[in-house]
Amino acid sequence: MTGYTMLRNGGVGNGGQTCMLRLSNRIRLTWLSFTLVIILVFFPLIAHYYLTTLDEADEAGKRIFGPRAGNELCEVKHVLDLCRIRESVSEELLQLEAKRQELNSEITKLNLKIEACKKSIENAKQDLLQLKNVISQTEHSYKELMAQNQPKLSLPIRLLPEKDDAGLPPPKVIRGCRLHNCFDYSRCPLTSGFPVYVYDSDQFALGNYLDPLVKQSFQATVRANIYVTENADIACLYVILVGEMQEPVVMRPVELEKQLSSLPHWRTDGHNHVIINLSRKSDTQNLLYNVSTGRAMVAQSTFYAAQYRPGFDLVVSPLVHAMSEPNFMEIPPQVPVKRKYLFTFQGEKIESLRSSLQEARSFEEEMEGDPPADYDDRIIATLKAVQDSKLDQVLVEFICKNQPKPSLPTEWALCGEREDRLELLKLSTFALIITPGDPHLVISSGCATRLFEALEVGAVPVVLGEQVQLPYQDMLQWNEAALVVPKPRVTEVHFLLRSLSDSDLLAMRRQGRFLWETYFSTADSIFNTVLAMIRTRIQIPAAPIREEAAAEIPHRSGKAAGTDPNMADNGDLDLGPVETEPPYASPKYLRNFTLTVTDFYRSWNSAPGPFHLFPHTPFDPVLPSEAKFLGSGTGFRPIGGGAGGSGKEFQAALGGNVPREQFTVVMLTYEREEVLMNSLERLNGLPYLNKVVVVWNSPKLPSEDLLWPDIGVPIMVVRTEKNSLNNRFLPWNEIETEAILSIDDDAHLRHDEIMFGFRVWREARDRIVGFPGRYHAWDIPHQSWLYNSNYSCELSMVLTGAAFFHKYYAYLYSYVMPQAIRDMVDEYINCEDIAMNFLVSHITRKPPIKVTSRWTFRCPGCPQALSHDDSHFHERHKCINFFVKVYGYMPLLYTQFRVDSVLFKTRLPHDKTKCFKFI
Repeated sequence: MTGYTMLRNGGVGNGGQTCMLRLSNRIRLTWLSFTLVIILVFFPLIAHYYLTTLDEADEAGKRIFGPRAGNELCEVKHVLDLCRIRESVSEELLQLEAKRQELNSEITKLNLKIEACKKSIENAKQDLLQLKNVISQTEHSYKELMAQNQPKLSLPIRLLPEKDDAGLPPPKVIRGCRLHNCFDYSRCPLTSGFPVYVYDSDQFALGNYLDPLVKQSFQATVRANIYVTENADIACLYVILVGEMQEPVVMRPVELEKQLSSLPHWRTDGHNHVIINLSRKSDTQNLLYNVSTGRAMVAQSTFYAAQYRPGFDLVVSPLVHAMSEPNFMEIPPQVPVKRKYLFTFQGEKIESLRSSLQEARSFEEEMEGDPPADYDDRIIATLKAVQDSKLDQVLVEFICKNQPKPSLPTEWALCGEREDRLELLKLSTFALIITPGDPHLVISSGCATRLFEALEVGAVPVVLGEQVQLPYQDMLQWNEAALVVPKPRVTEVHFLLRSLSDSDLLAMRRQGRFLWETYFSTADSIFNTVLAMIRTRIQIPAAPIREEAAAEIPHRSGKAAGTDPNMADNGDLDLGPVETEPPYASPKYLRNFTLTVTDFYRSWNSAPGPFHLFPHTPFDPVLPSEAKFLGSGTGFRPIGGGAGGSGKEFQAALGGNVPREQFTVVMLTYEREEVLMNSLERLNGLPYLNKVVVVWNSPKLPSEDLLWPDIGVPIMVVRTEKNSLNNRFLPWNEIETEAILSIDDDAHLRHDEIMFGFRVWREARDRIVGFPGRYHAWDIPHQSWLYNSNYSCELSMVLTGAAFFHKYYAYLYSYVMPQAIRDMVDEYINCEDIAMNFLVSHITRKPPIKVTSRWTFRCPGCPQALSHDDSHFHERHKCINFFVKVYGYMPLLYTQFRVDSVLFKTRLPHDKTKCFKFI
């Protein structure tokens, strides 16, 4: 620092050193600047030279920085790879650029199409609105035309009667009571539903004298009756039970009249009342004889002519089975037709028998004199002569081996115990019933008991005495089940019985079984028959039968169902044009109020009819299911829902009164989700399909994540109370069509096969129409029936795993068919299809119809079903034999008939095919 200061100040003594220092500094700076200039100028030039000659090298062995010729630098291996990569990337870039330009052009075109579609959608919306307006205007115009051309009909407003009504003017003679002068119709409008009020016997003094068994059975059937109401103010009918009395209780007529008059709704004369006196024993006395019943109807088993008012009072069957159902295992079969004895009779007539035996006169002697007052003498002589002739084996006994049962005067008393009498009747082709000799006794409980027992075991009743009033005679045609012969024709009875053919005899026996099951067998049937007779007389339609409420299982849908190419293959069937319409229900039953007038006797005396014990169905094939199903079947005329028509009319018109119709698929399943989904998908696009009802037979619900297919129609998944094959035939309220296609979840049918089966069913609506055929056979060594599924030239059953039937049969199967059959189906988890075939064949007396040549319908690769079990066929053998015992005979009928398309296996050019649209 000091030196530096001195230099600045021009210090003396150091001047030489300073000059040298400055000189050396300048030389140093000059050299450094020159060196930097050389480095900055020449080194870049040299580097540029070598770098430019690198790309021109053409020999790989030359040094990089040595002197090289033109393209020798690219001969290095990794440089060549880089070159190739660069070329490949360049080509891909060029291709991507071309694709990008192509996509841009496509996007431009699609945008133009979208704009065009938007415009077309807007135009379509406008057209749709216009069409809706046109449809609305057309419907309005149609309604106006209908209103102009048809009167307005609506249900009348129900007027409730006054509590203290003045009543009807009394008839001149109480015995002259009929409906028009002793029944108050104002309490029973057509739309009332026929409410019935039943007095509680325990609340009145009468209840203390009643037989406990009769009272208990009557109360049980009242609780289960659909017409009974607890509101007496709206009741159409009032019912009081007065008998049978306990022994040895005897109530004087004055006391009984006082008890009746004390009823709260008797209203001085008892109009619209029914007094029921049930006889449990054959010696029941005529409790209401000499009792003034006013305008009340009387229903009992014993009547004198002085007290019976035809068309007003009712002759009912005795109450033999008070608290028990008939045991089908003890009822003999209806075949063979001929039994050991041609006819039998056992009885004793205490008052006139001994004198008749002592003073026997010939038939000629009687004819020469005055007509005898009592034909019993001639009857005894004639029947003994037939027995002694030994032309036929008969058994007649006019003196009881044991003490005879108590009886009314001039009545033939019963002999022995009930079990002994039934054993004899089981061996009898005909059962003679000799009416009382007193012409004033029109019916007795003893005669009614003989009739009951004969019908029960299948002995055809032969009633000697046309003056007798048989139970429900003004409704039932007894000539279809019994022979009523005047006593003067007793000499011709033997000839008459031998002249009956086996077919007629079997028909009478079957009809007698039907009448017994329907109107005689239990307390429930007797009470229901009494109400049905009165309701029919006053022309009130039956109450609607209940339908099974479907508890729907929520499920997710939306999975688009594919189209199975096998389903679209029509094979050899050419069915012509097909209608494709949205789902619509079958028309409901429209003749509820007029049917009570149009079909009177036919309905009461044949298979299920409209005025029997059970309510009608909304899809009745003319005959609502009020009757027990055990009938002759000769009167069954099924038609489509609506205002009339029949299968024959449909066949003639190819459409009949139901030109449009669809069917409902009912599919039973049990925890086979994959199989079920595949089966549902195969129904996609099926013509004439209204709805699919899946009966979920498992207590375990379907998987929550299961996606159900969208097949174009609703799918209803129904939850059942228990796992039962009977659930297949429940009349679910979700079934809105008459036609039901019952199908298994593993059935594999083509669309054309289903369509053809549906068209055939529409021409035979009363029968089962399906695909897999089976038959029954008689096993001679074991003397029993067998079930057979082998290929055969005949069949008697069509399995309901793939078959059409009318919904009407679902009501009969579930509510009318004997419970014993349904119990056996539940026990074996089998035979429900056999039970349905038995039911339909029994009612119609026709075999089922098999369509197409298909014999099996299982889908390939599906899991095994119950039918693959080893015990499956053994159980079906047992089912058939048990069902035969319940029905009393084998109702299945053989047929060699099979239906195929008109053009089946007919090869015609497409333009030559003529298959008209008939559905």
